[in-house]
Amino acid sequence: MVNGLNKGIRKAEVGLQWDPSPTGQPPVDLDIVATTYVAGDLYGAPAYAVHFDSRSPDGTIYLNRDSKDGKGFGWDEVMTLELDRLADRYARVVVGVVIQQRVTHRTFVNVLNPKLRIREGYTILTEDDFGDVLGATAATVGEFVRDDSGSWDFHPGIRGFEDDPATFTRTMGRAQQP
Repeated sequence: MVNGLNKGIRKAEVGLQWDPSPTGQPPVDLDIVATTYVAGDLYGAPAYAVHFDSRSPDGTIYLNRDSKDGKGFGWDEVMTLELDRLADRYARVVVGVVIQQRVTHRTFVNVLNPKLRIREGYTILTEDDFGDVLGATAATVGEFVRDDSGSWDFHPGIRGFEDDPATFTRTMGRAQQP
């Protein structure tokens, strides 16, 4: 078996979709968040976070589409992670989804038809509907980890949180420690 030909995941896309709130109800705003971790501190504080009003310092992780109400066609939020361009010092990227709590307190049970898809090209890495975290206000949805050869692997997994967006972004990578 030749391992040198495996390039791992090079570029991934995270898609999020949900139905708009019923007429007369405040809009639901879901956001994709990605946090990066350096090789020497995989479960500590994130080196940086990427979300609706930011992008990675080197431009390798960015939001292509942002929705504040789910009124889009197809995928309402889309984030691209160019893992093959990410500096060698980064060895872990955790991806999550947070519900903005501006008007009223909401959990995933209050979001109509939420859907998540993470893919590389046409290959679906994971899909989910947040059914296992209905009482959560945020959730991690998976992580990308760089192995010793430098290639990236994906580890799916939905884990719910009940934190505000700022706390979730700071702590979302700690809960996944084996």
